[in-house]
Amino acid sequence: MIILILRSNKFHGSLPLELCSLASLQILDLADNNLFGAIPRCIKNISAMVTMKFPTSNDMQYYNINFYQPLEDALLVMKGETYEYNTILNLVRIIDLSKNNFSGVIPIEVTNLTSLQSLNLSHNSFTGKIPANFGVMKSLESIDFSWNQLSGEIPQSISTLNFLSYLNLSNNNLIGKIPISTQLQGFDPSCFMGNELCGSPLPKDCTSPTPGHNENDRGKDDEEQEVDWFYVSMALGFVVGFWSLIGPLIVNRRWRYMYCRFLDRLGDIIGSIVRKCF
Repeated sequence: MIILILRSNKFHGSLPLELCSLASLQILDLADNNLFGAIPRCIKNISAMVTMKFPTSNDMQYYNINFYQPLEDALLVMKGETYEYNTILNLVRIIDLSKNNFSGVIPIEVTNLTSLQSLNLSHNSFTGKIPANFGVMKSLESIDFSWNQLSGEIPQSISTLNFLSYLNLSNNNLIGKIPISTQLQGFDPSCFMGNELCGSPLPKDCTSPTPGHNENDRGKDDEEQEVDWFYVSMALGFVVGFWSLIGPLIVNRRWRYMYCRFLDRLGDIIGSIVRKCF
């Protein structure tokens, strides 16, 4: 089997491991169903997506499961648009799992599919980081990971994808600076919205204060520091005052004797005043 299109049905369940045995599969379109679970790691065994092989005319038997008839053309979603492929259908390599309930991480084995031209995993519940070595997929022209729960930074290797003309990473939990490349800075800012990203093409500069740490927070920090210094100065004042007044009485015997006499005389004076009053 070379093409498998099951788009917009009511299929549910997880992807069967038998799918990985379809070594000649070039187009896998399971979008808009109720499928769930993880992408099987054996997906790397689909060899037609690993190396580009040009089939002969005798091999060109494409089937659409919805119509049970050979295909000479097919409607496929790529780069966010629907295209009709006919004469170059044998050159197309696409995986579209969008609008399902898939979850888990994007397995690193996906990056073995180096002949893949379009990968659409949008509108699912994928988590974890985008594999760091995505840059090895040099044939990629379209990536859509929007509306998932992906986290971490955008891999630097994505900036090396010279044929990449469509990218949508919006509405995830991605953070950090957008890698610098001719392609990435040329995309519309909406492709990165809904994340904690910074840098071109977004208007947010990476030197800006981090979210939640605004001027009000800075004012509160300054007030807390002022309060801290107030208590420190009180403690220092107490120590200095104590040793200035009491310290000499402890270390100097003569001063201690004079101080005691002073207190005695002061007590006598106060006592005489009290007696006169009463």
